[in-house]
Amino acid sequence: MVKMILFSHPTLNENAKALIDGLLRNKILYKIYTCVAIFEGQLLDKLSKHSKLNDLKRRRLDSTWQLLTKSKSFFEFGRLLASKFHVQFLVKHEKGFFCIDKVYQKHDKWIANNLIGEQKKGATAVYAYEDGALATFIKAKKIGMNCIYDLPIGYWRSARLLMQKEFDLNPEWAETLTGFNDSYKKLSNKDHELALADIIFVASTFTKKTLETYPGNLPEIKVIPYGFPEVRQKKIYEPLANRKLKVLFIGGLSQRKGLSYLFEAVEGMRNAVELTIVGQKSVDNCSALNNALEKHQWIPSLSHDQVLDCMKQHDVLVFPSLFEGFGLVITEAMSQGVPVITTNRTAGPDLIRDGVDGWIVKPGSAIAIKRVITKIIERPELLEILGTAAQKKAQTRPWSVYGQEMTDALSSLKIL
Repeated sequence: MVKMILFSHPTLNENAKALIDGLLRNKILYKIYTCVAIFEGQLLDKLSKHSKLNDLKRRRLDSTWQLLTKSKSFFEFGRLLASKFHVQFLVKHEKGFFCIDKVYQKHDKWIANNLIGEQKKGATAVYAYEDGALATFIKAKKIGMNCIYDLPIGYWRSARLLMQKEFDLNPEWAETLTGFNDSYKKLSNKDHELALADIIFVASTFTKKTLETYPGNLPEIKVIPYGFPEVRQKKIYEPLANRKLKVLFIGGLSQRKGLSYLFEAVEGMRNAVELTIVGQKSVDNCSALNNALEKHQWIPSLSHDQVLDCMKQHDVLVFPSLFEGFGLVITEAMSQGVPVITTNRTAGPDLIRDGVDGWIVKPGSAIAIKRVITKIIERPELLEILGTAAQKKAQTRPWSVYGQEMTDALSSLKIL
């Protein structure tokens, strides 16, 4: 029987779209289920051109997908509107009527309710993501469909083991560690999803390693890193003489990202380093975070195109995350010719050769970050050497390669 995969993802991010492209090219995609799907010429497509509705552009899909796409958008639209107008009680973690948890749960149950009919029409397997797979997988198991699971971030038990140390080491940053707010039910559901999976896909070796703390048997875990954005132009490297080194961080402003160590690393180097922080606060009332931001340039939000432009204007990206499933900013910066300093708790080791096209440093070490920054200041030619190598690496692995590798892996599965 030809393998036909029903693909489920509430928001269809970049990696999900690349996988869909691969499945379509290889003719093993049955149907796409998502929340908001916008196609050229539709009313929502026209509305997305309004400056206040720019966020809708991210939901535009290829017109060739239209006949294969099913969408149900009420809860996701509610979440987007509540977030935009800062109606916080509606999107409160796990409790709000339009919270992201509710969006995923409703989407999951919708697919589960349609599985029997879709199986009769030709679907043989379902591909779903963490927090949005439980009801779907339970129904799939009952009717004999295969369950393909995608874990985009590290396993929660490992997260708690690793991040608990931060509560002791940096208590003033502890309130930014909002991942500890998940309920027992939500965490139990994550474990149940894993238990039902026939195969698990992850995007980094680190994510696979975090699953070693799972208290049971797991199926095969396949590591396939995401792709790089298109390389459109070569970066022009400005001499470092008579100016400061432009250091950039992009990501959520949480201690999970290792932020305190970055701030500590540059604290005594402000005469030689200019630090820009791009990202939204995880909480508003963390004094340590607020005090640190006052000392540097802080940009709360940028569009994706603006992020890439911002990267081009900087010398090096520092992404010192303490727990990361992948870290798309790594591939984005490398595609722009910007070398990256990151840790081995990201996809860094899967993408970067230390000292060749970027740097891998010890997690939770301001000294390690400062050591690399100092090396760059002493040898500014490293920016062009490693940045050029990073951009060449990006050219070898565009998103289409990720899509094809995923499709090849899915096509060869014995479970299907």
